Order: sequence, then structure tokens, then C-alpha cells
Amino acid sequence: MWLIIAEKDKSAKRIARILFKDVRTLKKNDVPYYISPSNGAIVLGLKGHIVEYDFPEELNDWRRTPLELLLKSKFVVKVRDKNVVKTLLELAKKAKRVTVATDYDREGEFIGFTAVKLVEKVNPNVKVDRVKFSALTPTDVKKAFSNPTNLDLNLAKSAEVRHKVDLLWGAVLTRLLSLSANRLGKDFISVGRVQSPTLRLIVEREEKIRSFKSKYFYNAIVKVKGIHAKRKFESEEEAKRLLESVEFLRVTKFQKSLVEEKKPIPFNTTEFLKEASKFMKPDKAMSVAENLYMEGYVSYPRTDNTVYPKTIDLKRLVEMFLNSEFREFAKFVLKHGIEPSRGKKETKDHPPIHPTAVANRENLSRDEWIVYELIVKRFLATLSPKARWEVKRVEFEHGFKAIGKVLLFPGWRFIYDYSKFEENRLPDFKVGEVLKVEEKIVKREKTKPPSRFTTGTLIKVMENLGLGTKSTRHEIIRKLYERRYIYGNPIRPTNLAFAVVNALKSFAEVITLPDMTAKLERDMMAIAEGKMDEKVVLKESVVFLSRVLKDVDREKLGEMIRDGIEKDREEEIEKNAIGVCPECGGTLIVKRARKRFVGCSNYPRCKFSLPLPQKGRLVVTSKVCEKHGVKILKIVERDGKWEFCPLC
Repeated sequence: MWLIIAEKDKSAKRIARILFKDVRTLKKNDVPYYISPSNGAIVLGLKGHIVEYDFPEELNDWRRTPLELLLKSKFVVKVRDKNVVKTLLELAKKAKRVTVATDYDREGEFIGFTAVKLVEKVNPNVKVDRVKFSALTPTDVKKAFSNPTNLDLNLAKSAEVRHKVDLLWGAVLTRLLSLSANRLGKDFISVGRVQSPTLRLIVEREEKIRSFKSKYFYNAIVKVKGIHAKRKFESEEEAKRLLESVEFLRVTKFQKSLVEEKKPIPFNTTEFLKEASKFMKPDKAMSVAENLYMEGYVSYPRTDNTVYPKTIDLKRLVEMFLNSEFREFAKFVLKHGIEPSRGKKETKDHPPIHPTAVANRENLSRDEWIVYELIVKRFLATLSPKARWEVKRVEFEHGFKAIGKVLLFPGWRFIYDYSKFEENRLPDFKVGEVLKVEEKIVKREKTKPPSRFTTGTLIKVMENLGLGTKSTRHEIIRKLYERRYIYGNPIRPTNLAFAVVNALKSFAEVITLPDMTAKLERDMMAIAEGKMDEKVVLKESVVFLSRVLKDVDREKLGEMIRDGIEKDREEEIEKNAIGVCPECGGTLIVKRARKRFVGCSNYPRCKFSLPLPQKGRLVVTSKVCEKHGVKILKIVERDGKWEFCPLC
């Protein structure tokens, strides 16, 4: 029997239907698998990681376990899904050949590696091979299975040591802060190797915004020949004085040029998430892209590559859209000739994210279509001609200037309408001509603080600093939201975030710097390349964390964090208060946990609560219910809005 191991059930089903004609679906231990009787083959989908590393059970008591013991402990392997593992072992006993067909990246290799280790316990002499593909299309899958290779043990080891290092950092630092602040249970203080420096970026950006002192400046603006030209001044008096003396202006310089605007580069994971985060949270976008990959519509979405390999038939991919709703874009690309753009990153594992099959809008969910359309348009835009602009620059005496630009040929912009632009038309001028000033105005403006990170820009900054990987950055941001360190998009930090970052900066600053985690990422890459021993990397983390535990003042650390928690609580009460609790006289607050509800500020002493509608945007209005004296709430939905008193 030939056992094929895929990463997930959906992948297994697709691989089976591509490889074999007589596929039957069976179940064992309530786990589906796919069998081809004529080929003696079975395809089993796992559920991602089927085992995980943890500490021994006797170290699970946070209060009684000295943190130093975690650093001396050996890791234990725990099964994540007993039914999947049981099914894998039962099927593996009869296998003569096992083929690993998990996603080809660091985590996929580790998943395959752990599955094979389990298989070899019950079938030590089984033949094992590995197939690698970047798209779940018939062509890619059949090609991969016709050229099997071996598991990359170094790549698997690099993922294994990442899991161990992240467990060490997360457990030691999370327990350190939680115990110091006496925040246990579901209110624990989450800290992580990548999470902490990422949070510091957000907090320090907010500090710059809050401390920013705007300066006023003044634009002296004149209207000549129907257009406005301006000059910047620091004082209003200077601007007014110049305008009072100007009735005519002479043209001192005029330039007209044709400028080609570069098209966007192919999507790697970072570029994709940066764009997709305009429509949904990055972790949601990645989940949707992975689903489209497993359905065979797009290539593997976890890649650093921004250069299409020569092995991809770009013309064929464009032509497949000639009978789709993207037909006009496909015709445009074919008419002007395919010229793919190139990014700076070129890797050999996976190509940039691109469409692999035509999907119909009706067959996809709303979010799936948004992501699919984005990937298709980006792909076609990267093959299109450059956009061409006519740019005009004119300068007048006394330093007045104006710039205009007009789009002459849209090129890639005809397809990729996610990138907005503005035109500003200028007439032609002749150097030396003198023009009457038609209008004069002084406009006061002020300098602006740095902008807050969006989820998309933060992922890009994390990549530049070496924080996390293409596969983990969106998950780190999700955790920051879940642990209530941040809210909104653009991103704002809570008082808890300020407290945790400033406490760590005071007592263990190196934890909040990108240097250490970026070094670990480089070390893991060296392990994958066979240039470094994973035991050395693990030992470095143990030594580093031991030093942190030795040097930290736990009492002061906890005090700073508790102050931040209390500030968040006070702000929540002030912002979301709607009235007086009818049971204890406390303050009724709109609370947002897994579900939103009205609760009392004196919880847990007072457990009065009221349910709230879960759909739509909830707004606390300034109106007050005459009967109960609490604020009226408003629900805003796509098809309208309505108001209510939660006590009525």
C-alpha cells in the first residue's frame, strides 16, 4: 500500500482526485481519507501540526514552578489530535511506501518530518520520499509526483528549533510578567520573542505622535493663467508682504517631460498582506489565500519570491482569462506584450503568488473573491506596460512654483485599480512671458506627526527588521489584537501596551529590540542550510533568558504593569459608561470580549449583565432613556441603523 500524507484534508482530497480516477472516501476514527483501489494508494490529510512541544506536566503550576526550572527542563512531545495520529499509525502499518506531500516550506517540512517519525515507530522499514509543488493544479501535482525527492532534514530541524525557542521565550517571559503583575488565568500578560519588539515599534510610534509639536507654516498662493503656484514661508507677515508687492509674474523656468511609472512587483507574502490588509485583517487574508490555494485557484501563498521563474508559462496563464470577467485585462496584456516586472527578492522554493485557474464569482465567498480578484489583477498588472505621464514644472520669479501631471497611457493602471492617483493639469508656458496675477491668498498649514502603522505597513516594517517570517508576521499582529495590546487600524496601543513595553525597556530592554530575534531568524536559516547546530541556538536562548531572570526587579516590573492595566480600566469605564447599575450602584459599561454585552464596573462583586446585538457597529450615543436614565445605544448596519435602550 502507498500512503500519501498531505497537510490538510482539503489538500488530500484534491491530490487524490488529481492523481487517481477511482477515488473513494472512507473514514477511520472519524477522520476522512481517500483511497484508490486500483493503485493501492491512500491519501490522508493531517490537521497541520499533529504534535507539539511542551513542558512536563509537573511544571504547569505557574505559582509553584520557579522560572529557572523551565530553562533546565526537557521538552515533551504532546499529540494535538489523537484521532488523526491514531489513523495515521493504523494506515502506516500496512504501507510499503510513504510520500510526504505537505506544503513545501519550513513548517510543512517539519509537519512531514514529525509524521514520518511516528510512522517509522510502527513501520521502521517503510520507504519514504517527498514531493514538492507550488500549486495544487493537475500539472504541478503530477509533475511533483513524477519527480519525488527526500525530506530536507535540516529545514525540518530549523522549524523544530523555532518551536522550542518560541516555547521557551513565550513561557518564561509570559510567566515572568504575569506573576509579577499577579495577572493569571485568562488575564495573563502575553509576551513573546517577536511579539515584544513588534509591540515596541507600535508604542514608540505612538509616543512620537503624542510628543509631536506641530509648527505652522504659510503658503503664499497666486493664481496665474488659471493655475495656482505657491511658495512656503515660516511667517505670515513675510508671505503677505510678498503678495502685496506682486501684480505680475515672469516665467523663469518651464519643463515638460514624459515619465514612465514602474508597474508593481509580483506578490510575495509580505506584499500580498500589505495590499490585502486594506480589505480585511492580515490573518484573515492569509487564511483565505490558503483556502484558494487548496482549491487550486492560486499558487502557494507563503513565499519570499518576487521574481517569476522562467518555468512558468505566463502567456498561457494570461490566455486562460480570455473567457472570464477579466477578459478585457487579459486582452490588454496580450496586445501590448508580456513584460514581467521583477522585485529584489528571488528565491528558488516557490514562485510569487499568482492565479493558477479561473474562478467564477458565484463559486467563491465574498472574501475569497476579494482576495482572488486582488491576486489576478496584481498578476496581470505585473505583466502590463508601464504607465506614461506627461509632467510639467513651471517656476516664476520670487520663487513661486507649480507642478502638473496628466496620465497619457494608463498601462498597468488600467488593470490594477487599487492604486489611486490624481491628475493636475497645467497649460504650457514660455520662459520670459509675463502674466497677470489673477488671485492672491495666504494659507496657514501645520506640520503633521508621523502616521500610525496600519496592519499592512507594520508587516512591511517587520520584514525589513527581520522580525518573524512570512508565515508568522500576520499571526503576531493577530495575537497583539487578541491580548488587547492594540486596537483599531491604523493601530493604536492600549495603556497595557505602554506599561509592558516601558517595563521591559526598564528592566530587560534587549527583549524589546529587534536585534536578538533577527539574529535568531538568521541562525534558523543557517540551520536550514546545514551551517549551524540547532543545539547551539537553543543553548543561546537559555543563557540569555537566565540572565534576564537574574537581573530583573520583579516587584517594580509588576507595579508598572498594574498601573497600565488600571489606566485601561479607567479609560474603558469613561469611554463606554452608559449609566448606573440597578443592582449595586456601580457603572454600567459596554464591554467587548468574545461577545459584546453590558456589564457592571464592580465585577466580579456584581455580576449584573445584559446581552447586546452582536452584528453591526455599536455606538454609545449622548441620548438618555427617560425611563431608566441610561444612554441610548445605536446599531449601524449596511441596510440601516436603529437605536435602543439596553434596559427597556
